[in-house]
Amino acid sequence: MKQIIGGNWKMNGSGLAALEFLREMKRLGSGSVSTEIVLFPPFTILPLIADAAADAGIETGGQDIFWLEKGAFTGEISPSLLLDAGASWFLAGHSERRHVIGETDDIVRRKLQAGLSSGLRGILCVGELIEERDAGRTEEVVKRQVEYALRDLECVSNENFVIAYEPVWAIGTGLTATPDEAQRMHSLIREWVAGISGSDFADNTRIQYGGSVKPDNAAEILSMPSINGALVGGASLDAENFMDIVRAVPLQD
Repeated sequence: MKQIIGGNWKMNGSGLAALEFLREMKRLGSGSVSTEIVLFPPFTILPLIADAAADAGIETGGQDIFWLEKGAFTGEISPSLLLDAGASWFLAGHSERRHVIGETDDIVRRKLQAGLSSGLRGILCVGELIEERDAGRTEEVVKRQVEYALRDLECVSNENFVIAYEPVWAIGTGLTATPDEAQRMHSLIREWVAGISGSDFADNTRIQYGGSVKPDNAAEILSMPSINGALVGGASLDAENFMDIVRAVPLQD
């Protein structure tokens, strides 16, 4: 199973900085690794970097997506607009969309369905708040998010669908789940996916870990058998740090 490392720039970066980042990634060998690398910059940067990203062996994606193709939805971006900007991926359900913007499980599901149906590939983000963790509700919350998004989902396949487990309390805080904690949750997510879509689909579903992934903890996290990559935040803004994480992916058969 090919590992996947995503870099989510959030509301950071510029066109010039992104082009320099990609030049540096290429120099560091991004085009010669077996790991799939996907960069999620701000929407405005996507069309500016399409050629440079391809030249560096890196795919690009949108940090969010809307579930309709056009209309009076100020500030939203449709699947066709992402495709037109050169993107091939999108994120759905990132914790900042769920808990800062207020997106519900239903909204996340609609976005996921729309993106996959358009031919884009999607990463479903799931994870629990610190209050939910402290209350012993981690499994309940993450299982609900996975099941609501995946049950009866159309156009989904192992080629176009990835899950990112991102405990919200570990995003941007410097905290991270221990490798054993992350492995346990990834194994549970795979069990829940099997219950919805069958064991063959679950066995071949890539599940990333996200939450303060850095060069100094990436190797230990990525060595866990149920973890198939990482969704990286702040550390993805620096090409050397990001490539150190890419290089931390274990050798694959």
